[in-house]
This record gives sequence, structure tokens and C-alpha cells, in this order.
Amino acid sequence: MNDRLKALADAGVSIWLDDLSRERLETGNLADLVQNRNVVGVTSNPSIFQTALADGERYDAQVRELAADGADVDRATMVITTDDVREACKVMRPVFDATDGVDGRVSIEVSPGLAHSTDDTVAEAATLWKTVDQPNVMIKIPGTEAGWPAITETIAAGISVNVTLIFGLEQYRNVMEAYVSGLEKALENGHDLSDIHSVASFFVSRVDSEIDKRLEAATEGPGTDPALRGKAGVANARLAFQMYEEFFAGSRWEALEAEGARKQRPLWASTGVKNPDYDDTMYVVDLVVEDTVNTMPEKTLDAVADHGEVRGDRVRPFYDDAAAHMKALADAGIDYDDVIAVLIAEGVDKFVVAWDELQTTLSASLEAARA
Repeated sequence: MNDRLKALADAGVSIWLDDLSRERLETGNLADLVQNRNVVGVTSNPSIFQTALADGERYDAQVRELAADGADVDRATMVITTDDVREACKVMRPVFDATDGVDGRVSIEVSPGLAHSTDDTVAEAATLWKTVDQPNVMIKIPGTEAGWPAITETIAAGISVNVTLIFGLEQYRNVMEAYVSGLEKALENGHDLSDIHSVASFFVSRVDSEIDKRLEAATEGPGTDPALRGKAGVANARLAFQMYEEFFAGSRWEALEAEGARKQRPLWASTGVKNPDYDDTMYVVDLVVEDTVNTMPEKTLDAVADHGEVRGDRVRPFYDDAAAHMKALADAGIDYDDVIAVLIAEGVDKFVVAWDELQTTLSASLEAARA
């Protein structure tokens, strides 16, 4: 067990791995990370599956079987991805049992092409839940405007949800509202609220990438100050946690909590540092606070294990600093609402492209197997 990762876990941060492949499953790598790296959950997305399928010969035998059975590319995609998630759920099941369902979770995303269709998202979420058929799976639904009612209806059906592609504070408020509304409906539908879990995946590094790009384009005025760069992602996330604490309080929430409801934990996503000039652990160590999840690519996990400094709560004491930084950005001409709109649109588009590439790769493999 690594001391730095143990310190992170002891500070109340659940460490999840932002990666999944059949190689990790078949070699025992995922089980090893659980045993030796404090990993207590797994997230996947279309980009992760696309990379795994393109690089992995371990899928070849299954592709041949699917081709022989006459499966089309949509069916093959569903079978392959849900098989990997199901096996990962089995690896994580002891953690799930030991934490009363809080951790030990594995996330699988609805097709990103459905991000702007509420009804189709709800239908696919139910299909994925039924197909994986493991109590510790979480269905990822994007935090788009069409995603908010889909979150409510999916939670109302008793299905655990990981809300993804959250960038902005008002967007986050709508996500939390959708979750609580779903719990209220789930209670009416007779579900045990203690069995329903959710996380809200708040993206961090992409906020810095977009805002830094705009600051670097400034030729005069406060936007030229290099001290403004590389801090928006953490500041934005800190303000999101403040919003979380305020939202999950009061009589409405207390009534649900009395029925066994669980808070929707913030999950820090996009925590791999993209700018080589920045500390490669900053989106982990600067967002340490209890009752959160941090999902990391293995490169970031290794960096934290090697030199990450856990220094206690790095969120609550910094609310004022975070608000001041976001105001300074606004004063420098950064249009926050536009930044968030761009990031949401780009986030959906990137996953759509990855999904299309995954299906193109798989389609070619199916055709080759039938030749």
C-alpha cells in the first residue's frame, strides 16, 4: 500500500481509476490496483473504450464470435463494452460490499450521440443497467440540458447514475436538482433510496485549458497577467463544492435523508494535467476534501503515488480565494458562461468522435472476421 495514496484516502477522497480495458481485467492489473493503490472505483467513457479496442488483441476472439452470430456493429459495441464493465464490477464487488455501496463502482456511459435526447438517454440507461446486471454499475448520463430530466427519470427508476461533462456552476446546480427530484420520484415509486447512489463528475483541467487559451490571446490589460493562468479549474471546482454543501442541507434534503437517501458526491474528473508547466498532481492535491471522488488516469495516479503532497482540506478554507480568482478572470474579460457553453459542446463532440471511431474500428474488425 502506497503511503501517499493512503493519505489521500484517509482524507476522505475515494480514488477511482479513469481507465478500463480487457487487458487490465485479464492480467489482474485492476485487482492489483485495488490491492496496492487504494483504487476503489472505475470510470470509463467512449474515448477509453475506443483506445482499448484499437490497441487490444484480447477482443479478437469475441469479435469473431459476434461476426459468426451475425451481430451488427451496434450490437457488438453493446456486448463488448458491457462485458468489460460487468467483469470490472465483479472485481470491484468486495469494495462495494465493504463500503455499503458507496465505492466499488464501475461507470459506463450512454451513447454520446444521445446527449441531446432525453427519452433515448433514459431508454439506453435502462438497457445498460439491465445488460450489465450488477448492483455496483453506474450509468453515465451527460449533464446537458436534455440530460437533466433523463437523470431524474433514471434515478426515479432506482438506477444509480454518474452525471458527466459538468463544467459550470449553474449547470451543476441543475444536476443536483435533477438528482433530488429523481429521489423524490423514486420514493413515490417504492424504491429503497439507500440503494440509489450518484456522483456528479465535475471536469477540472479542461476549464484551465480553455481559459488559459483565452488569456494567452490577450495583448493588453489584466488578461496579460500570467498569475491568472492555471488556477481557474481548481477555483471553479472549489466553488462547486461550496454549492454542494449548501444544496444538500435544509428541510427538503433532510426529509429524503430520513428515508435513506445518499448525497450525490462530487467527483473530480479530467484530472490529468495537460500543461507540462503545471504540477502534475495539482488537480488531485489541491482538491482534497472529504466526501469526494477523484478519478485519475493511471499516469496521474502514479504521479500522486510518487510525489503527491496531501495537506489536509484544500477546498473549504479557499472559498473566498476561489471567488476572488473567478472575479479577477471576469475583470480580465473572460466570459465564464461562454467558456462553459464551449466546453459542454466540445465535451459532447469529443465523445461522439471517439464513439464513431470505436464503431468504425469494430465494424472493420467484424468485416475482416467474416471475410
